[in-house]
Amino acid sequence: MLGFVPPLPQQPGRPPSSGHMIVCGDDALARRLAVELRFIYGERVTLLLPPGRDANNPETPLTQRGRAAALFGRMSAAMNRAGNGNGTTGGSGDTNAGVEAVRIMEAPEPSDDVLEEAGIDRAAALALVYDDDERNIRAALTARRLNPRLRLVIRLYNRKLGQHLEELLDQAAAVAMPGIDPALLDASTTVLSDADTAAPALAATALTGSSKVIQAEGLLLRAAERPPPGPGESADPGLCTLALLSSTTNDPAGAEGSDSSGDEAPQLLPDERAVAETTGRGTVVLEAISRADPDRPATRMGGRGAPLAQIFSRRLRWSALGFALAAVALVVASLLTTEDTALHSAYLTLLDLLGMNDPAEGAPPARQIIQILSGIAGLLLLPLLIAAVLEAFGTLRTASSLRRPPRGLSGHVVLLGLGKIGTRVLVRLRELDIPVVVVEEDPEARGIPLARSMHVPTVIGDVTQEGVLEAAKIRRAHALLALTSIDTTNLEATLYARSVKPDLRVALRLYDDEFATAVYRTLRTAHPQALTRSRSVSHLAAPSFAVAMMGRQILGAVPVERKVMLFAALEVAGHPQLEGHTVEQAFRAGAWRVLAIDATPPADRNPDLAALPPFDPEGDATPPPSGLVWDLHPGYVLRAQDRVVIAATRRGLAELLRRQRSAVPGR
Repeated sequence: MLGFVPPLPQQPGRPPSSGHMIVCGDDALARRLAVELRFIYGERVTLLLPPGRDANNPETPLTQRGRAAALFGRMSAAMNRAGNGNGTTGGSGDTNAGVEAVRIMEAPEPSDDVLEEAGIDRAAALALVYDDDERNIRAALTARRLNPRLRLVIRLYNRKLGQHLEELLDQAAAVAMPGIDPALLDASTTVLSDADTAAPALAATALTGSSKVIQAEGLLLRAAERPPPGPGESADPGLCTLALLSSTTNDPAGAEGSDSSGDEAPQLLPDERAVAETTGRGTVVLEAISRADPDRPATRMGGRGAPLAQIFSRRLRWSALGFALAAVALVVASLLTTEDTALHSAYLTLLDLLGMNDPAEGAPPARQIIQILSGIAGLLLLPLLIAAVLEAFGTLRTASSLRRPPRGLSGHVVLLGLGKIGTRVLVRLRELDIPVVVVEEDPEARGIPLARSMHVPTVIGDVTQEGVLEAAKIRRAHALLALTSIDTTNLEATLYARSVKPDLRVALRLYDDEFATAVYRTLRTAHPQALTRSRSVSHLAAPSFAVAMMGRQILGAVPVERKVMLFAALEVAGHPQLEGHTVEQAFRAGAWRVLAIDATPPADRNPDLAALPPFDPEGDATPPPSGLVWDLHPGYVLRAQDRVVIAATRRGLAELLRRQRSAVPGR
């Protein structure tokens, strides 16, 4: 366990002290992560940013330091307003906890000299969250060499490369620290993807009755959003109620579940009394637990290869059918007018159609008439065959190209943007068998090859130009997901789509919280009957990165309007709020709740609870039963050797970690 020092304000130019954390990045995630660590977990933070203009908004003169300062200032003001009344703010109580609480550095690259100046040798953890995978990898190798004991959290889009890198860096740590605790070694390097973290939540916002899925030990936990019960009805709590939604859902003047909503904001992890007394609020419940299928292939809208219906046009298929019926009619006529067998009649008719039979001289008149009709029908066969060859050649030539939206498509989701986030959301939607039409301006975008391989209809064009959304069949669409990296583009596309279809479900990606709240209120006021959601990828992903930097295993994050609830795996040992208490006693309303216990013996536990458990492919084809027990008796006493899965708010989890540190001598 790493040492903990009570947080103190850090001046931007002051050298960091031991046990601090370093965040290196070039976009909103780095700033959000620094906010999470400083204002939720109370950690000392050094934030390393590239100099100059904001990489996401080069047209604005505000520098990276300026944007960070503005964000820290807003967060400091919010924390000061919130105070410590509930005991779970996780802050240090500093009155001057604004920008001075975080040491901000600027450097083009996280080189050896820059990392040494940031205090890499004395740091407890380092987060590398640049948007460039290669830069993160280079910096991770450098940091591991400078400080083998450092906990690394790395942002990588490439999943397979991330697994190999994690193994490599863990091996380097094991060599540098012989005899290290396997649990600490497993937490020494964590590779995460903000795209993977945010994609399920973004996909769920576009679907009616959808659920957010958290994977643990090969099981899928589904947190489903349910509307408030009608008069005389009782709400189904599912396995347990995780949250009560905001009471301002139908109020155009209300905020979308933000902290500024006050008592009307969503309530995370309410107790049974709060659930029973609340009326008119929707709920988020733990709906079901099902087995994950590791062998399920990715679905394709067009199937494998090019089907017959896509090779040949409908007109050509009808023509071929008509010709076949004419041939059958000629065979039947030959049977009725001659004494030939069915096989011989069909043979002669086929020869006549192909112009290969001898003239029927001396044959009965019926036979001669049938031969003439067959010859006429045979003349129609030649252009039919030529058309079939040409269509097949053209279809096969373009089989690997992007598909256009079919004419009769309806009830689909229009997805704007195929960058890192949009690509992951596309995969998620196709896993749910949801029809999708993609709109992307750049034909060389990251997700274009995936859309091509999955046969997803794609429109190449600027979404702000007239006719592009119409080409995506926006008038018959079920929902719109605006996930480009430019806020104004997402907003413009949303406004135009709503003007075309006022009841369209919309989820748009926005960075600035104040801007997102203003957009949300305006759209809801103008279209009160339509669902509107604004989402920030960095806001959804930052809690997972922060928990990883604290050395805890995060299973997932579930957004509840504009708040986030975390699912994490914890060892009970060292947590005075859990150890020796029953499940009922350990529950803290609005902070944390024990959902499951890992009954697997400690020596046989899978270190990564989020991964599928290994099984013998030569034996039983199904994975073994999970070691997680979900139907916990309220009177079950949590023991030190137990590992549990908890649902917690960000501040609740921070309090658990802070109490653990203060309760263990020497930590």
